[in-house]
Amino acid sequence: MNDEILTLTEVADLLKVAEKTVYTMVKRRDLPAFKVGGQWRFQRTDLLSWIEQQKKKQD
Repeated sequence: MNDEILTLTEVADLLKVAEKTVYTMVKRRDLPAFKVGGQWRFQRTDLLSWIEQQKKKQD
Protein backbone atom coordinates (compact mmCIF):
# COMPACT_ATOMS: atom_id res chain seq x y z
CA MET A 1 0.00 0.00 0.00
CA ASN A 2 1.64 3.25 -1.15
CA ASP A 3 -0.30 5.67 1.05
CA GLU A 4 0.41 3.73 4.22
CA ILE A 5 0.45 5.86 7.37
CA LEU A 6 3.35 5.21 9.74
CA THR A 7 3.87 5.92 13.43
CA LEU A 8 6.92 7.65 14.85
CA THR A 9 8.24 4.27 16.02
CA GLU A 10 7.82 2.76 12.55
CA VAL A 11 9.65 5.71 10.97
CA ALA A 12 12.49 5.33 13.46
CA ASP A 13 12.75 1.65 12.48
CA LEU A 14 12.62 2.51 8.77
CA LEU A 15 15.37 5.13 9.07
CA LYS A 16 17.37 3.07 11.59
CA VAL A 17 17.51 5.94 14.10
CA ALA A 18 16.21 6.52 17.62
CA GLU A 19 12.63 7.68 18.15
CA LYS A 20 14.00 10.82 19.80
CA THR A 21 15.90 11.61 16.60
CA VAL A 22 12.71 11.36 14.53
CA TYR A 23 10.87 13.57 17.02
CA THR A 24 13.65 16.17 16.86
CA MET A 25 13.62 16.12 13.06
CA VAL A 26 9.85 16.62 13.02
CA LYS A 27 10.06 19.52 15.45
CA ARG A 28 12.69 21.16 13.20
CA ARG A 29 10.40 20.46 10.22
CA ASP A 30 13.07 18.30 8.60
CA LEU A 31 10.64 15.40 8.09
CA PRO A 32 7.16 15.59 6.53
CA ALA A 33 4.65 14.73 9.26
CA PHE A 34 1.20 15.53 10.59
CA LYS A 35 -0.64 14.99 13.85
CA VAL A 36 -3.62 12.73 14.45
CA GLY A 37 -5.10 12.82 17.92
CA GLY A 38 -1.99 14.53 19.24
CA GLN A 39 0.39 11.90 17.87
CA TRP A 40 2.75 12.28 14.92
CA ARG A 41 1.99 10.32 11.76
CA PHE A 42 3.90 10.00 8.50
CA GLN A 43 2.81 9.08 4.99
CA ARG A 44 5.13 6.44 3.53
CA THR A 45 5.20 8.07 0.07
CA ASP A 46 6.23 11.41 1.62
CA LEU A 47 9.05 9.72 3.50
CA LEU A 48 10.29 7.89 0.42
CA SER A 49 10.36 11.19 -1.48
CA TRP A 50 12.21 12.82 1.42
CA ILE A 51 14.79 10.00 1.40
CA GLU A 52 15.36 10.48 -2.35
CA GLN A 53 15.86 14.23 -1.81
CA GLN A 54 18.41 13.54 0.91
CA LYS A 55 20.30 11.19 -1.38
CA LYS A 56 20.42 13.83 -4.14
CA LYS A 57 21.77 16.43 -1.70
CA GLN A 58 24.75 14.18 -1.03
CA ASP A 59 25.66 13.78 -4.71
